Amino acid sequence: MDILSVLFILAGLFFLIVAAIGVIRLPDVFSRAHAVSLTDSLGAFLMLVGLALHEGLSKNNLKIIAVLALLYIQNPVITHATIRAALRSGLKPWRRESS
Repeated sequence: MDILSVLFILAGLFFLIVAAIGVIRLPDVFSRAHAVSLTDSLGAFLMLVGLALHEGLSKNNLKIIAVLALLYIQNPVITHATIRAALRSGLKPWRRESS
């Protein structure tokens, strides 16, 4: 069970690192939010599953599951609000300049 939990945690860390690289490399808030919302959810899910497996049956496991549920409720809402605020403030999506 420890090996399985470590694999889940490492996979989650991989996706969170990919999200961080996406924030640095992508050109505008729209593409950054898209990349982060997808990879952040998957990375956090895998890490929390790994932690839940490591904990076993305990009160802490219930807390981890509650955090996981809140994450999946709040992450799409936060991403939507961020993009909507960017559009309302007048930001335009990035477009490649034609030569």
